[in-house]
Amino acid sequence: MPMTTDALPSRETVPPETAPPGTSSADTAPPGTAAAGAARSAPDRLLAVLAAFDHDHPGLSLTDISRRAGLTLTTAHRLVGALTEWGALERDASGIYHVGLRLWELAALAPRGLALRQIALPYLEDLYEATHENVQLAVRDGDEVVYIEWLSGRSAVGVHIRVGGRWPLHATGVGLALLAHGDPASQETYCQGQLAAFTPYTIADAPRLRRVLAEVRRTGVAVSSRQVTEDALSVAAPVRGPGGAVVAAVSVVVPQEGAQVPVLTPAVRVAARGISRALGWQPDEPRRGSLIPGRGTSAS
Repeated sequence: MPMTTDALPSRETVPPETAPPGTSSADTAPPGTAAAGAARSAPDRLLAVLAAFDHDHPGLSLTDISRRAGLTLTTAHRLVGALTEWGALERDASGIYHVGLRLWELAALAPRGLALRQIALPYLEDLYEATHENVQLAVRDGDEVVYIEWLSGRSAVGVHIRVGGRWPLHATGVGLALLAHGDPASQETYCQGQLAAFTPYTIADAPRLRRVLAEVRRTGVAVSSRQVTEDALSVAAPVRGPGGAVVAAVSVVVPQEGAQVPVLTPAVRVAARGISRALGWQPDEPRRGSLIPGRGTSAS
């Protein structure tokens, strides 16, 4: 449907300041009251509106946004209007809101997003041509891996990822490659946390995860077998930035049955090394700290 930047919906009437069921009216409480003390700040409310959208909810009505953001309908109406006017949101002819192109333009400026993808793409394409399997590029964001590129053929094994998708670090090849090169303190904190299991083969206990990470550092590659789906295996290698810090990871995902890890490993290493050199990494350079504040020597 055609998009418009009109600020207000045509099919929804905004009632008086009444909180949706199950939410609080703290965001509009009078100053000095107990509710006001617990109120979210204006930036928090604005971010809550944007956070209402996700992969499963790409289009939302004003009522949906109000409910998912935990805001009164009047407050949501005001914030949605401002975001739509600025271009962060767009409204289609049926009154449904979607993320606007203005946010895409801003996201394209992220050095670990579009810029990294553009540099890496020729090497990812070479890896795909060598394997004709799923090829992925990912970066680290906190305790998760975020996919910023994905190449796949029609006959490649099915995977549960998409560009912009997130998975826990321990459950994927790229995540293991990134986690293994984090600082020891952040690794230990992660190992001691809750390790979600998606199949019987997911690494779900700290001692095993520590052993796997040590093996990744020893071999220079991460092999993740049947962790997310029982029919897939991935081989991943770290990508380094100019100072030697790990800033991303590249992987190939193949069917578990018949997977030939010794054959895939050199191809993945070549791709990772090529991207690293294109980013300015010199193998003989001493490694410096992380490009991502507070995350040790790994970024993703």
